[in-house]
Amino acid sequence: MARFKHPSRKARLTKLGRQTRWAPFWTVPKVYGKTRRVHPGRHTAVKRTWKRSRTHA
Repeated sequence: MARFKHPSRKARLTKLGRQTRWAPFWTVPKVYGKTRRVHPGRHTAVKRTWKRSRTHA
């Protein structure tokens, strides 16, 4: 990738980076019930890392 990133491309990459974060901790009891202990990354919308899959931004 180029050293200078165009602002529109940078905005797209920022959005893609935000999508891969874990879901907030308070969503776990909301989704699975009060007693179930599950990792918040399990119900994150988009699973993507720089190693596994590419973005086309």
